[in-house]
Amino acid sequence: MNRKARKISRFPRGLVLACLLLAIFFAAGCKVSKDDGRKERDLEFTVVGDSDVPQELKEIISEKMSQSFKLTFSDEQNLYIVVGYGPQSTGGYSISVKQLYLTSNSIVIDTELLGPEKGENPAPETSYPYVVVKTENLENPVIFQ
Repeated sequence: MNRKARKISRFPRGLVLACLLLAIFFAAGCKVSKDDGRKERDLEFTVVGDSDVPQELKEIISEKMSQSFKLTFSDEQNLYIVVGYGPQSTGGYSISVKQLYLTSNSIVIDTELLGPEKGENPAPETSYPYVVVKTENLENPVIFQ
């Protein structure tokens, strides 16, 4: 009886070892794809005005605008990418979307905060500049530059 117990207890170990070896074999054949950052194509986009921002996204922005922030929001049709630059000492700021493009595994956005132009007399109140960009709803992660 002791002999049967040994055979039964060795069988699961052998099965576990075989499964482990198969997993290693198949994993060795898999290739992890890396994103080399190379642009595949530019993405078409629209800078969205306040009146066209979804209500839920407006609420998120209002909660975050006291600091610099970067976020994404999607609905059934669109991906919204938002970049906020936090409090600025005056008004007159704008944001330029320098690039928005697709790589093999991600969406890359590059924005720039532009200050008031020389000779412009900006409002003395603190401003909270941000930009909302709407593009096609892709499942790729967004990289902010």
